[in-house]
Order: sequence, then C-alpha cells, then structure tokens
Amino acid sequence: MNELVAVIDDEKDITGLVALHLEKSNFKVRELHDAESLFTFLKERIPDLLILDLMLPVADGLEICKNLKRDEKYSSIPIIILTAKAEETDRILGLELGADDYVVKPFSPKELVARVKAVLRRQNRSQEPKRIRIGDFLEMDLQKYTVALEGRNISLTTTEFRILYLLASNMGWVFTRDAILQHLWGNEKYVLDRTVDVHIRHLRAKLAAHGSIIKNVRGVGYKLEV
Repeated sequence: MNELVAVIDDEKDITGLVALHLEKSNFKVRELHDAESLFTFLKERIPDLLILDLMLPVADGLEICKNLKRDEKYSSIPIIILTAKAEETDRILGLELGADDYVVKPFSPKELVARVKAVLRRQNRSQEPKRIRIGDFLEMDLQKYTVALEGRNISLTTTEFRILYLLASNMGWVFTRDAILQHLWGNEKYVLDRTVDVHIRHLRAKLAAHGSIIKNVRGVGYKLEV
C-alpha cells in the first residue's frame, strides 16, 4: 500500500479512529480538521485519496468536493464522503458532485478501509493505458480488444490477446509458463504449462514476419523484445 490518505473531519476522535485502521493496512495518513488546513496541505502534497466530512466548521463539504472536482490540479483525487447526513438526497448530490463513495456515520472502520482499497483499485484501473504500441508496426486497443498489425486488424483469441498484453505491458520482462498461466486463469487453472507453448506458437504465426518479437528464454519462459 503506502498510499497517502487525507482525512478531514472536525472531530479528532473520528480522524484518529480512521487513521488507526488505515495505518494498520499500511496506508500513510494525514489528519486535518478544517477546510483551511486541507487547502494548505493540498498546496504541499496531493494525496492518493481524500476522506471528507460534509459538516465542517465554516466550509461546506459538498462545496469543497465540487470545487476540487472542478479544479484540474485536484480533480483526479478520489473522494469518499464520510458524514452523519444519511438522507438519500445528500447521497445522490454527493455522488453527482464527483465523490467516489459515500459512507454514513456511525460506520465500521474496517468497512471504510475496504471501501478505500476498492476506490483506489478502480482509480488505478482507470489510469491504465487504453492502447499499447509495439514498435511502429503493432497496436493493441485494450478497450476494443483488437490488435492492428501494420495498420490491419488481426484476429486473436482471448487467450492470445491476454498473453500478448502481459508481455507487451512488461516489455523485456521474462515470464515463466506458470506465471503466464497464473495471469490467464489464476488459481483455477487445470491445464499443463506446455499449453502456453501452443498459444505462443499460434500467436507468433499470426504476427507473421514480426513473430520473432516473442523471445523464448531457454529453461525459463518468454519475453517480448523489439
């Protein structure tokens, strides 16, 4: 983990409780208690996630959320609203203003930590590249699940695509057959590791003259190298 989470709430008992459970899960935490200290902190450091109370002294949490999401510098910060305001209209407004999750007090600290992890996972996935280019001849579209070789789409099976993605997104890294199987099927694999060789052979054939970019590292596994 080690992601930095900023927790803003005017009740120090709340920020302390949240900080305690986040730190147990290896997060770094900054406790803040009003809007002024939040914006001072943001000038120094942009956190990986913000847990925001709505009922703060002087400032309104929904306004803070709206302003952060409108500011290009801060708009990508995931926000979890943590508040005693339990009305459906408050929940809807908070989410419409850009909050990634909405947790009502009283709350379970363990559940809040789980929600923090879930939001960060979604955030990390959303920041993954949508396309991967390999040299000047191959492009993978990760949303459309297509591969273009020298400008023309080639037909890959789902397994072939996922193997190519694994190798292309970790250019130069060597993957054992078992690591490739783990990527494809996790712990639910019921196939021999030599199955990977068959998929690699088919993939190389479909890449035609460029099939040699998939290198066999004898006794270890495979890597992609241009």
